[in-house]
Amino acid sequence: MHTAWHSAVMKHPAHTEPIDPQALRIGMFVHLEGGWMAHPFPLSSFKLSAAAQIATLQSLGLEVRWCPGRSDPAAGAEPTPIETDAPHGSAPAADPPPVPVERVESAESVEARALRTHRQALCDQRDAQAVCERQFLEATQACKRVTDLLQTHPQGAREQAEGLTQALAAKMLGEAELCIRLLNQTAGDKAAAHAMNVTVISMLMGRSFGFSEADLLDLGLGAMLRDIGKLELPERIRHRDENFSASEARCYEEHVAHGVTRGRKMGLGPGALLVIAQHHEHADGSGFPLKLNSDRMTIAARIVALVNRYDTLCNPHIPSRACTPHEAVAMLFAQGKNKFDTAILGAFIKMMGVYPPGSTVQLTDDRFALVVGVNSLRPLKPKVLVHEPGVPREDALLLELERMPGLGIRRSIKPLALPLETLGYLAPKPRTAYFFEPARETLAEATA
Repeated sequence: MHTAWHSAVMKHPAHTEPIDPQALRIGMFVHLEGGWMAHPFPLSSFKLSAAAQIATLQSLGLEVRWCPGRSDPAAGAEPTPIETDAPHGSAPAADPPPVPVERVESAESVEARALRTHRQALCDQRDAQAVCERQFLEATQACKRVTDLLQTHPQGAREQAEGLTQALAAKMLGEAELCIRLLNQTAGDKAAAHAMNVTVISMLMGRSFGFSEADLLDLGLGAMLRDIGKLELPERIRHRDENFSASEARCYEEHVAHGVTRGRKMGLGPGALLVIAQHHEHADGSGFPLKLNSDRMTIAARIVALVNRYDTLCNPHIPSRACTPHEAVAMLFAQGKNKFDTAILGAFIKMMGVYPPGSTVQLTDDRFALVVGVNSLRPLKPKVLVHEPGVPREDALLLELERMPGLGIRRSIKPLALPLETLGYLAPKPRTAYFFEPARETLAEATA
């Protein structure tokens, strides 16, 4: 729950001041008001490094704040007046004598420097996590508003859904590498969180396949709205159960047709409508409602069918039936390789890794860890939280296996099979939620 104090802090970060966008300069560290989806930048707080960034900010009409303490010293300096005419008869002022600078050896010990570096790394790590948590919350709240509008203002719901997918696409498109991050928060609307999980991962998949912006938007809209037909169903059969009667199963499957009908009322285009219509079809023709095979499905629908199944395995309606992310990938590969397009299944595993974020694992040095992030282009060496008995969890730095030659993951392990102390330390969440962020190199450039 956000307190008034927390909201105030989030609205105006410490040590920032409002600034007229016309006064912005390269080297200023700025914070943008209005939320993460109101602008095209990867982050809401970053250092200006190009004139194009300033021009974009000046065109957006957003309130901008800047942080003098994190800006380059020259960025906020007022220009020094230049005296062009000395008083008549007076000698020109002499240059001030140089100020002697004595070399002062730092008294800081190696241990003190290491502690300071560790504390800064922890601060950066916590800030990055908080940014992702806020962005996911903002996106899921927007997704929930779309659902709330569907009954009374279908076209308004479409406009809001388009705005959300456009904001996501703007952050994803480009050459920068992206990381998929495991989130800590599991509270909030479950349906909206499920929709956002499927939307984000599906759009990242579309990005990996080189989708155009228009195709990426259709993919995102279809993924987000694929289950809108469930609003027509009784609550008790909105989630498929193996104990359904034949009539209940038929009623459940009708949510696809209901969704297409609602999508047409919203004014969705054919690309998004086909995703809604086909997101339960299977490559081998065993899906529903039309039993289409892979050749008759759009690529976008094939992506969403796979990602939807993955997230349902990780986050089922009955939490006790949840698979770990590694188990879900293994199940898709072993049991679903005939049901899903093999190229898309391979690309999914390549992007998410064999041990997706949320997997509990044992490393090759026998330590236990929780996978918390993967680079979507280089997932074989993920970022992990390692159980270090001598280090409090809140002080533990994440370990980037990509930067640790010789260290890797030996095996996946179920959370309940972990030692009790390790289980409490790693604290895997009952629900798996994902979002994305710039890779470390991109993030360093934005916040330097």
